[in-house]
Amino acid sequence: MSDAPTPALSPQLAPSSAANPPGPTTEGASVGPAAAPGRKRNRLAAETSAYLRQHQENPVDWLPWGDEALARARREDKPLFVSIGYSACHWCHVMERESFEDAAIAARLNDAFVCVKVDREERPDVDQIYMDASLKLNGHGGWPLNAICTPDGRPFFVGTYFPPARRGGMPGFPDVIDAVTDAWRNRRREVEENAGQIAEAIAARPGGGSDPASGHAAGHATAYTAGPDTIVNATRLVMRSADGVHGGFGSGSKFPTPTNLELLVTALDFVPPAEATNIARFLTLTANEMARRGLFDQLGGGFHRYCVDASFTIPHFEKMLYDQGQLLSFYAEMARRSHAAADFVWPIRETIGYLRREMTGAGGAYHASQDADSEGAEGRYFVWTPTEIEAVLGEDAASFCLTYGVRTKGNFERGTTQLVDEARAPRREQAAARARLLETRSKRVAPAIDRKHVAAWNGYVISGLARAATVLADEGVLADAVRAADFVLGSMVVDGRLMRVHDGGRAHVEGFLDDHAAMLAACLDLQRAGAGDRFLDVAVWLAGEILARFADRETGALYLTAADGAHARSPLIHRPRPDHDGATPDPGGLAILGLTRLAALSHASELEAFVELALAESAWLLERAPHAIPTWLRAVALRSRGLAVAIVIGEAGRDDTQALAERARRVLRPEDAVVVASPGGTRPAGVAAAWFAGREAKDGRATAWLCRGTSCSLPIQTPAQLVAELLPGA
Repeated sequence: MSDAPTPALSPQLAPSSAANPPGPTTEGASVGPAAAPGRKRNRLAAETSAYLRQHQENPVDWLPWGDEALARARREDKPLFVSIGYSACHWCHVMERESFEDAAIAARLNDAFVCVKVDREERPDVDQIYMDASLKLNGHGGWPLNAICTPDGRPFFVGTYFPPARRGGMPGFPDVIDAVTDAWRNRRREVEENAGQIAEAIAARPGGGSDPASGHAAGHATAYTAGPDTIVNATRLVMRSADGVHGGFGSGSKFPTPTNLELLVTALDFVPPAEATNIARFLTLTANEMARRGLFDQLGGGFHRYCVDASFTIPHFEKMLYDQGQLLSFYAEMARRSHAAADFVWPIRETIGYLRREMTGAGGAYHASQDADSEGAEGRYFVWTPTEIEAVLGEDAASFCLTYGVRTKGNFERGTTQLVDEARAPRREQAAARARLLETRSKRVAPAIDRKHVAAWNGYVISGLARAATVLADEGVLADAVRAADFVLGSMVVDGRLMRVHDGGRAHVEGFLDDHAAMLAACLDLQRAGAGDRFLDVAVWLAGEILARFADRETGALYLTAADGAHARSPLIHRPRPDHDGATPDPGGLAILGLTRLAALSHASELEAFVELALAESAWLLERAPHAIPTWLRAVALRSRGLAVAIVIGEAGRDDTQALAERARRVLRPEDAVVVASPGGTRPAGVAAAWFAGREAKDGRATAWLCRGTSCSLPIQTPAQLVAELLPGA
């Protein structure tokens, strides 16, 4: 997928060649605007989505995605114009101002099409279908994503951003409308044939046709063969794009790509020692560059979505919740493994500070994102001039400007500077100055925050906080994670079904596979961190939901939408399947990773059998493009080395019990398990009885065993013994 909103044109209908617009795409959300006095609202005014409400006063006759829009298109014999975005998307804002607010362009749209607005954060299934069409037709995509479809939803033209008039080689949006309208009226048969071919192409699974078994006969997937060699191969492919100078991947715009970083951390246990040393060096470089430079908010904490340059200097300024959660997990694991943990701890603490200060809802769950724009300009809230800094810091300004690269000419627009820690001094040296500037900045007009809660994204943050709490030994951070989980599992479960979104005081939109998989991982991480065995009960329930509603138990296929939910009855041209990692983990890979963890802990044969089948069903991807699915490879890695389980038997709350449990949590890998039980107590749900066979506290003292597979250590009663038992190969 392209990092810039290059217009993607169906080649049969392209009115002219396309060129890059003057900037890259963004990914985020913000609050919809209040209605201006006297302006007419369209149907989107009744929606809760911040992105849809942003368009409620457009003269475009927008409808939300659903049966009504498709029925109207069939009745009026008009194509569907499906426009997809999210509320913090910078180029979505631009196209709205330039085109959707323009009365003449809106009149053309209303005359030619039935116009539909989709929030990709609420409906990832719709977004995936039309993004897949863009990728198949043009090799790239972005947001805003604009698809023109037959009345039944089959796309025959796909584009991203178009200017209101021809510009720099790009066709103007009115030209696009005219060209597509002409094709619909005068070449209908050709359009219908193209739409059918495109629909077949995007329904096809890599490695085969649209058959659920990915090119294998249904129910007869090939044997699972992925293992350590697959991980090593994928790691080498990922490292081909590693930037050894600036960190990150590629030589252009830099995204944090946490799924790749997590794979590389996992691969340290599988690659030869010389490669492990090189990868560890690269991971340290990347972690430091992301935190010290412009990707990170040096005053307020938290990571921006991505940078437009190779050196992590100038970001697109939106902040996405899913980035914060995944990067918390990454930095926590870097700190756990490192002898210089302090270098990774301060980004964790400052990101948690940002989440607490700006992104936490009243119920404890986290908001979706923070916009890039304020006062009509991107980044205005975040950047500084030397004069502004001097007004706040006085005689301390010169030292601060030297540390953070603030110069008269600036590094951003209008002589402003995005702060970059050039001095790399200890973080505490400028702490007081940063606090004073943050206080001043808080009085500026802040970027809007999309206050909806997304289940999957909260799951990523809950996992990140749980892992950070273990590394920091901070009960307050774990309490933050528990509050968020309790909100999702309380307020976002309706009639026994997990919902994707909580917004406007209600939960709605039935949850997708990523929502269930992310919350499964979150519950396992919470239990491991010591938040309570009740989260294992929820993990068992979520695993059951995944198998019953998102999985084909005959073929091993996993689907983004539930078989029995509202989305299964909605007018989608096919049931989409996840097949790669992107800004967030591949939902199928995350589900298999969670099911693998729970299967090994519970010895549930049903889970184990499905994991085997799913890995076999995805054999083509694992063999041909393993670097595209790093989250699946983390499941392969766990199966290859086996789940390690620390069983601690001791009185709850006693110092010796806590000491053993805390040390086990600190030294075991994040996907491994730590189970604590009182002497003679009942074993937690989701934990196989075999783990407790013959386990009793010795001499009245807390006692632990470290196990992998059927092999367990002798009884352990001190944290030092526990660490020694793990070496070598911890």
